Amino acid sequence: MSARFSTFLFFGAPGSGKGTQGRVLGQIPRFYHCACGEVFRSLDTRTDLGKEFVEYSSRGELVPDDITVKLWKASIDAKVKSHAFKPDIDFLVLDGIPRNVGQAKLMDEHCDIVQVFHLSCPDREELRRRIRKRALKENRLDDASDDVIENRMHQYEQETKQLFAYYSPELLTNINAQQPPIKVLQDIIYRITSLRVWQETADEVY
Repeated sequence: MSARFSTFLFFGAPGSGKGTQGRVLGQIPRFYHCACGEVFRSLDTRTDLGKEFVEYSSRGELVPDDITVKLWKASIDAKVKSHAFKPDIDFLVLDGIPRNVGQAKLMDEHCDIVQVFHLSCPDREELRRRIRKRALKENRLDDASDDVIENRMHQYEQETKQLFAYYSPELLTNINAQQPPIKVLQDIIYRITSLRVWQETADEVY
């Protein structure tokens, strides 16, 4: 089995800013950001895996965890092959995956989890406001509907929050996501630079 990717996970309710923070961190040398939503939006539907994905999604059914993880892994392997992601020196930054414990178990084969960042925003009305604002800004009007927002909130509460019990408490860092984004980033970077795995590799050439 190939070496596992050193990985930071970003979790949080929809609108908590995990995608924003993941993208910013991914701009820093030695970090590679992968957003699961972007993987699926750029999916090649001509491949066997792509066809399987479309079969489920076109029927409005949940895509099985094993297919989801295979699609994610195929995308990551392509980035390694193109040298966009260099796993020997880069940390992988993930948001949007894993979404549940089943996916997390499958991904353990590929990912060595360094730290799990929980972007906490208890104010659910603030989260709804952020989602609507982002949907309008990105011209994704379907995402601004109350039904879609509530469905995403429900899925997070029922499935994704279970992951906090799956990962060791030592790996979990809670971040106050109601702060300004730059303060959230500051708290994340402070935690990363305090970790031994970072300190042991910080002087490596990138």
